[in-house]
Amino acid sequence: MDSSYETDRLAELISARHDFLVQLRELSRRQLDLIGEGDVDRLLVLLSAKQTLLGRFQKLERQLDPFRRQDPESRTWRSQELRERTQQAAQRCETLLGEIMLVEKQGEADLIRRRDDAATQLEGVHHASRARSAYGGSVDSGIQLDLTSDS
Repeated sequence: MDSSYETDRLAELISARHDFLVQLRELSRRQLDLIGEGDVDRLLVLLSAKQTLLGRFQKLERQLDPFRRQDPESRTWRSQELRERTQQAAQRCETLLGEIMLVEKQGEADLIRRRDDAATQLEGVHHASRARSAYGGSVDSGIQLDLTSDS
């Protein structure tokens, strides 16, 4: 295979990777918003779309695998400008991945906080229900006060 063709393909794959990561970052930000809003229905739709995107992204990553095993300095580029543009796109990909990871961690923390808040509220409802049952049980315990007079 022509080595300049390989680097053209690498440039295309890096560009596609960048586009995927931009989309993933936007979905992750929207996910964080939906978590904050507590909109579970729309969150599930978004997570489904995100899963589809991640599946396509994994296929792209597999296409990049052969290039990862190459020595970058041994590649023959059609032009220095294409090499630099591809290198910059690869660096932006790394920045995007970092941003995505931060947003994902924030989303996870927000979900955990919401889960813990819901558990605390449920525990409070459970305690109130037990107290109500205990109070109701003592009133309906069958003890009767005889208010009739023997006189």
